[in-house]
Amino acid sequence: QVQLVESGGGLVQPGGSLRLSCAASGSIFSIHTMGWFRQAPGKQRELCASISDDDNTNYADSVKGRFTISRDNAKNTVYLQMSSLKPEDTAVYYCNANGVRMARWLAPENYWGQGIQVTVSS
Repeated sequence: QVQLVESGGGLVQPGGSLRLSCAASGSIFSIHTMGWFRQAPGKQRELCASISDDDNTNYADSVKGRFTISRDNAKNTVYLQMSSLKPEDTAVYYCNANGVRMARWLAPENYWGQGIQVTVSS
């Protein structure tokens, strides 16, 4: 079994910065893509950013130029550096690990973290 543990959320003023971390633990052979999604109250969960195992990145238009995603493959950890935060960035942020293999011959699986609150407010 794989667990994703997020950290780094909290309350920040508009214009401020936060860094989210998500560590995947368990008997992991490889992870294809890791990403961050977010869900604001009354809205659907949406992709913020994702990064593949060969460092190809993808960003939502709403966060381009403000958020940076990175990963440490040796630690099975993904980071989201968030800058110039806006009140509309307030949401629960979820870590996602897609294409997780416990061994080369096993089928890939998808996992989610429990979510972490980010609140941008003065």
